[in-house]
Amino acid sequence: MQACIDACTKCAQACYECFNACLNEPDLNARKNCVAILVECAMMCQMSAAMMSMNGQFSKSHCQLCAQICDKCAQECDMFKDDHCKKCADICRMCADECRKMAAM
Repeated sequence: MQACIDACTKCAQACYECFNACLNEPDLNARKNCVAILVECAMMCQMSAAMMSMNGQFSKSHCQLCAQICDKCAQECDMFKDDHCKKCADICRMCADECRKMAAM
């Protein structure tokens, strides 16, 4: 479980950092969907890490949903060329993979 907890924590941080950077981009209006999913993804990752940390009975379900949200976040971030968006997309994909592994345990 620790690898997934670490991935979720890293992903939440990357999403919050990308969110903050996106707020300062000149095309913020074009990023509305991306900015919204960044927050949703970060919050889901934080919750999934917490659920796993306490060995919650719904950890696997959380991880399954977390993987879906991370995939969607990566897809949104991939629409933009900024380094912060590319980095976030990569970390979201990595987190989604870890969450899928966790959900399959």
